[in-house]
Order: sequence, then structure tokens, then C-alpha cells
Amino acid sequence: MAKQQIGLLFGGQSGEHEVSIRSAQAIARAFATEKNNARYQLHPFYIQKNGLWQSTDKAASVLSAGSPPSDSDDPVANTASRWTFPASAANVDVWFPVLHGPNGEDGTLQGLLQLMQVPYVGAGVLASSAGMDKIATKMMFAEAGLPQVPYIAVNRAEVWSNPCVFPELCDRIEKKLGYPCFVKPANLGSSVGIHKVRSRNELEAALDNAASFDRRLVVESGVEAREVECAVLGNDNPKASVVGEITFDSDFYDYETKYTEGLSQVHIPADLPEAIARKIQEMAIQAFQAVDGSGISRVDFFYVESTGEVFINEINTLPGFTATSMYPMLWESSGVDFEDLVDRLVKLAIERHAPQSR
Repeated sequence: MAKQQIGLLFGGQSGEHEVSIRSAQAIARAFATEKNNARYQLHPFYIQKNGLWQSTDKAASVLSAGSPPSDSDDPVANTASRWTFPASAANVDVWFPVLHGPNGEDGTLQGLLQLMQVPYVGAGVLASSAGMDKIATKMMFAEAGLPQVPYIAVNRAEVWSNPCVFPELCDRIEKKLGYPCFVKPANLGSSVGIHKVRSRNELEAALDNAASFDRRLVVESGVEAREVECAVLGNDNPKASVVGEITFDSDFYDYETKYTEGLSQVHIPADLPEAIARKIQEMAIQAFQAVDGSGISRVDFFYVESTGEVFINEINTLPGFTATSMYPMLWESSGVDFEDLVDRLVKLAIERHAPQSR
């Protein structure tokens, strides 16, 4: 039987470009195993920071080096070249996108792949765009009855406004949420632009900084809780993995803590009461279905040990996929190794995009 042609799509135009390359390296190694190599032929496609698509030797060299080439962010002289795809793209049977952040997991790329009419791994346009926007996600979680910490949605115009409106916004945040609270851009990943604030001065500065990243912001009440995560795999009948926990010594799980070796620790499975772990797994599937997820997602929660409460934090429809990322490690602990995981994701993509008949 002919091998399925897999287009591994990585890089992209976001601050998580380098993380995408590392994820793609791990996935490429999984496709190179004897079992997967007998089924699939992998074709790497690299999207430079300037939006230009590269394939064959150049994409393979980026995978090998594990870092972007020096010209990755050079301006493209002819903007039309951003829409000129490598000729080999026409031969792809299934796309495996692994671009984290804006223009990768926010529905924009998924819309392009949808127009190509070729199956692709992971969430569709709706789940991707909703999962990327923290405000939209919170509204969908509320509709599904999933418990969340109190929050306020804010837009940039309120922050960068006249001297009367901004103080009123801060008053409203202090009255509803108090301190500490967290200020976050609504549409960025990897903890970029997130601030924990404990005073009016810190709140004002955090709002101004977050507004420089996104026109939509969310401010959340701080809660003393353990940060736990659950992976979801499937389409219409998704399954949840064991629950994992991240611990750290820093004030909160910020960008530096997340990506600096040794500053955080992963515990799989998390040391949780059985009933709490089961509740988190059930809520993870509810969240996945609330956004119409497909294929892959990681759902993050706060567990307040003192009260037994569980609050959903967010869903990540294209989580990190390196060998040491939480998503594949959760499935490894659940009995699905990395090699089998990428195979299942390809099969789920084909299933999701197959013509439906009664």
C-alpha cells in the first residue's frame, strides 16, 4: 500500500517560532521510527518569520539545526511570494501543523488548510480561534457550566483612553477582583505579557503593557491553587489522559519559568485524590466539546486544595509537542507512546475530514 504523504508544517510568524521548531523535531523523529516510516513519508514545510514558505532541503536543514536561519525574518521584497507555496505542497495527503501562537493555532492557518481541502491534524477553525482568545473561551466555558475564577474583559480603548475612563476601569477591577489579580493579553500564548499585580500602580502598568500586545485583555482574580493539566485525544468521542501537575518556586508560571530548564517541575501523574482527578478528566472533555475540539488539546486547571474546588483556566488546541512537553508526556503515562500518538493524530485527522454519509 502506498505511503501517506505527511506535510509537517512548522515555524510561523509568532513569538513561539523557536518552540515550534523543537516540536517539529520531536514529531519528525516519531515519523522516522520503523513502524511509522512503513506507513508515512514525511515532508517538512518551514514558514519563515517573514511568512515565506520553504520546503525540501531548506526546511530539512532548519529541522536539523533546531533554530531558524539568519534570513528567516528578512522582509519579503515581493509580498505575493507569501502566497506562493512550494510545488510539493500539492502532494500532501495530510497536513500536520505544529505552529504555536498567533497565525498558527488561532484559526488563520486552519482556514487556509480547510480551503486546500486536505485533512489536517488538530482543531478546526472555530475551536482554534476560540481557544486562542481567552475571552471567547471563557464565554463558551460559562455557557457549558464550567466553573472559572472571577474575571473582567477589557479592551485596549479602555486602557489607552482619556484620564477619566482609565481610573474608572481600575476602580471596577479593584472592586470586583481585588488583589492579587492577573492581567493577560487575550490572544497570546506562552505566558507572554502576563502580570501578577498587587497594587493600583502595578495594575495600571500591567494593563498598559498587556495592551501593547493585544487589543483584547482579560483580568482574572488571583487564587491560591495548584496548577494541573489534562490532555485530550479524539474527535467525537474524546478520551482524557491522566492528570499532571506543574510546580515552581517563582511567583507564578511566567515565560521565564516555563522555558528555563530547572525552574519548574512536572509531576505525572499528579498526586491528587481519585475523585478530583476524575473530575478534572471529565471537565477536560467538557471543555474540549464546548469549543468543538478535534484531535488534540491540553486543558489547564486550578485545584484549590483547601476547599476541593476545581476551576478551569484555559484550553490549548495546539500544545507544545517536544519530547519533554506536557501533552505527549501525559499520554506516555496513559499508555500511548510518542510514536503511536502521532499515528493516532493522523488517523483522527483523516476521520474528521472524511465525507460523511448516513
